[in-house]
Amino acid sequence: MIRKTVANVQEALLGVEDGMTFMLGGFGLCGIPENAISELVRLGIKDITCISNNAGVDDFGLGLLLQKHQIKKMISSYVGENEEFERQMLSGELEVELTPQGTLAEKCRAAQAGFPAFYTPAGYGTEVAEGKETRDFNGKKYVLEHAFEASFAFVKAWKGDEAGNLIFKGTARNFNPCMCGAANITVAEVEELVPAGGLDPNEIHIPGIFVQRIFQGEHYEKRIEQRTVRSRN
Repeated sequence: MIRKTVANVQEALLGVEDGMTFMLGGFGLCGIPENAISELVRLGIKDITCISNNAGVDDFGLGLLLQKHQIKKMISSYVGENEEFERQMLSGELEVELTPQGTLAEKCRAAQAGFPAFYTPAGYGTEVAEGKETRDFNGKKYVLEHAFEASFAFVKAWKGDEAGNLIFKGTARNFNPCMCGAANITVAEVEELVPAGGLDPNEIHIPGIFVQRIFQGEHYEKRIEQRTVRSRN
């Protein structure tokens, strides 16, 4: 039986270096790899490129890396919840590549499947298409987008087993699945780690072939970006 478990987050992140490109799962603060992000902060890795739907908030998620100016470039879709991100972008301290959300997901999936590039109509005629190849298919214009290239993908799952099989819970099944296997090394942190064979095969979302390292996460805060409740009558 192939076992992909590592003892802790420190062992899971062996090999990360300055200047690397990382994928980080999650949507907003839902399903982000909290342990991996905290370890990147602790290690002080610099000049990194982060591929993530968004950039966390000022004091949590990728916002912690932004606070310490560890991120050189962000490749994202929605970034409106982080004032420090805005400040660094407008001041020129941070390079930003805004990408349509569906295109961002597809660039992950293309890397996961081994496709070098794909055509999409999203962004044609806008700044998104500047400098990119375009082509007409049946009278409709498409933009050529290249698959992402990353050294590590950090994802967070609800349950996993020692073979790397993963189950995501609810809306945490967002960018996490399509980032698995989309980088040279996929690191999965899970809330519950069980022996191989301990998961119902019919419930597995990502098979272990897409995961190289898996570990039991801890101390999850699971913050909510903007808690909204109905006022009492």
